[in-house]
Amino acid sequence: MAKKVSKNARVAQRAANAGSGKDHVKVVKAVKDPVTGKYTYKQMIVHKDKVKEFFADVK
Repeated sequence: MAKKVSKNARVAQRAANAGSGKDHVKVVKAVKDPVTGKYTYKQMIVHKDKVKEFFADVK
């Protein structure tokens, strides 16, 4: 029979894996083409601390 892992143990384990993929999110930004007026979508996977910088970037 498997032993159940407590929530506190899982939180400590997550802190140990700080560089894991759970710190990253996929962001999608709609960008309007000034010539045709059509929208394209820019997708990236960024660190969750950099999300505001991604959306502040005007390109």
